[in-house]
Order: sequence, then C-alpha cells, then structure tokens
Amino acid sequence: MNTRPIRRLLRTAGTGLCAVLLAAGTIAAGPPAPREPAPFVFVPTSTVPAEELARLGPPVPLSEYTAAQPDNGSGSSPRREADAASADDPDLKKECAERADKTSPAGWVKNRFESCVHHHYDVVLRRTDGTETIGRLWFEVWLLGFAYDGQRRVDYVASVEDIIVAPVGGEDAKLWSIDQEFTHLGGPVTAPAAKRRSDLLGAWNSNPLWTLTYTSPDNGPLYNQGDNQIVNTTVTMSINVTSPTAPARAFRDDDAAHSDVRFDYAGPTAGKYKGTVFTAARVELVMSLSDPAVRESARHIADAQNNPERTFPSFTAKTVPGAKEPLHRLVNRKAQDDNRAVAIKTCEDIWGDYTKSGLECDEYPFSSTKEGANKGDRRYSARLIDGDDNGKGGNMIGEVYSVNRLLNDDPFYVKIIP
Repeated sequence: MNTRPIRRLLRTAGTGLCAVLLAAGTIAAGPPAPREPAPFVFVPTSTVPAEELARLGPPVPLSEYTAAQPDNGSGSSPRREADAASADDPDLKKECAERADKTSPAGWVKNRFESCVHHHYDVVLRRTDGTETIGRLWFEVWLLGFAYDGQRRVDYVASVEDIIVAPVGGEDAKLWSIDQEFTHLGGPVTAPAAKRRSDLLGAWNSNPLWTLTYTSPDNGPLYNQGDNQIVNTTVTMSINVTSPTAPARAFRDDDAAHSDVRFDYAGPTAGKYKGTVFTAARVELVMSLSDPAVRESARHIADAQNNPERTFPSFTAKTVPGAKEPLHRLVNRKAQDDNRAVAIKTCEDIWGDYTKSGLECDEYPFSSTKEGANKGDRRYSARLIDGDDNGKGGNMIGEVYSVNRLLNDDPFYVKIIP
C-alpha cells in the first residue's frame, strides 16, 4: 500500500491547525493595555528645552494672578509674625544683594555676627517624560543670620519673596506650596519649637518672613576651671516645592543654606564674657602705612610679608605668614613670653643694647600667635621701632581679638593698606 499521499495530507492539515491555533491565541490576548501617563514633577528650568518653555504663558506676579482667579480659600493662611528682635535688616540685604558669593549654600559671611544667603529659584512643573508642561514658578529665598556678642544665641530670618507664576491649562498656582525646613548638627543646642514652615504661595506672598532662634545651655562662668563651654553646630535650611498635581515628586534643595556657629563662655579672653559667632567669617587686622599712630608697625609687617629679605633673622627663601596664610591666636601667657624672648634676643643680636633708646623690639608674627618667634621655623621678623607706635599696634591687635571673639587657635589675617 502506498502511504505517501496520506502523510502529505496529515502534514498539510497540521500546518493549518497550527495557524488556526495561533490566530485564536492572538484574538484571545486582545489589544495591549494603555500606558499610565508619566507623573508630574517640579524640575529646574535649566533642564527644560527652550521650545517647551516658549509654550508657557507669560509670567505674572502672584498678587496679580491671585486677583484674577476665583477665590477658593487657598491663597492665604494664618499670618506669622516676625520676631521683633530679629526683624529683617534692609542694610544687610542690600549689601548681600551686591555680593557674588551670596548664592553658595554658605553664602556671604559679612563678619562674625552677620551672614546672608540669597537664592533665585526657577522651576517648571512637567511630566517626567517631557510630554506635557503645565507651569513655571520663580521666587527668591533669603536667609539672614545674626549671632550675638554677649549671648549664647543665634537668630535666623528666613523669607520667600518676589513670587512669579506661569501656569497653563487648568493648573492652579494658588495650590502650589513652598516648604522651608531647618535642621542642626552638633550640640547641645536648644532649637526653636517651629523648625519648618510649609505654606501655599499666597501665604508666603502676604507674609514672607519668619524667624528661628537657636541657643546653647549656659552653665555660668566656668572659664577659670578651664571650661569655655564651647559648642559648635551647623544649621542647615532645605527648600521644597510641591503641588497637588505632583504630591510625591517635589523639587527639593537639601542644602539651600548652611552656617557654622560656635557658642562660648570664655570669659574676659574674648571681650564680653560669652557670645556666639559665625566661624566661617574671615577676620582681618588692618593697619595703614599712612596712619601716624602705627606707621612703623605697619611698615614692619609689610616688609615681613612682602620683602622678608629686609627682615631679621635673614635666610634664603624666607617667608612670613599672615597675608595669605593665617595666623592663630595664642592665649597661654607663658607661651607668649617665650615668643617675645626669642624676638628680643634677635633684636639684641642685631642692634645691641637698645634699652635707653626709646625703641622697642617689635615682633611679627605677634607674640600672641602660635606662629610667633618661638615656633622654631624662623619665619618671623624682629625690628626696633618707636615704643609708642609699638604699644598702639598692640592695642589694635587686642581689639581685633575682643571685637571678633577670637579664642585660642582661632585664625585671622593681617592686611596692610596704603
């Protein structure tokens, strides 16, 4: 019996059956499920293409935008009063606005008792895949810091100002909110009860300021026992921008601002017996070559910093710190005397007995610094100068120490001007 036709028939039937089954499977699976739209998020405007930004509406100050929208009760919240003792300081803000370094998280530290950070924020509300953009927000953030000579306390005045919006479609910018939150690291420090303010744009617009006060416990005078009650802490401010459209995906700047603060109770060494300072401040002793009271002191320092070959001890490649390399305060009286003794010996070796000349041995770096003549590296200068000049120069040094609450090992610089 010839079976070849039968096998051909079975093979043909099998192929058709597979095709039918595959077709049936395709029909059973149905069309693919629609994809969920990408979520919205606030992002920096610098990350958004220019053509996308061009499709947004014109920017409008928040007050104008709010006035043109129906009142749904979302544009304001209870007013927060700024602490009268730490009110906004227009002079500090004006100076800060002119500083290029104000925009870093550390900001501009004007001196040991005043600091300022200023940020301009520009963010866009869009889907994470870039398919839809529904708004843009501009605002300014200020943080003014005030430490106190005489109190273990530091105040911060924080604000959100100059709010401008550009929502599109049905997006309601009155429902957008900005959050400022403060944290601190180090202690012991007593933080304010309210360390966070989260408000709608309208509330910030009507009341941009709020204040925070940090203190450190005061155990009374213990400096005679060797305890200066030094407490160091870093206070940090973060910024959040949220919207009901993007509740879980806020724009966040975790280190919008930070400052390093030191509390102490060091006694008369620091001037006022206790106080608080911003430790990042650059402290300078400034002397003028044209000031008749300290002309010789200033000239000595200028020569030591810029022309060390004119100074004694003399050696090849000599350098003297203080201009670019800081000096550090030394409070130990015995160590100061040791510095002075080395400088006096240098003066005697070069000029002999000067005790009846009316001149005094002036040393730079000063005997009250850890870079003084007894350090052992010979990076110092000793010179005979007028006694009154020398005394008045010493008074200027002491004033810099007390006015700036310089404690042992605190750095400072010496600047000579015409």
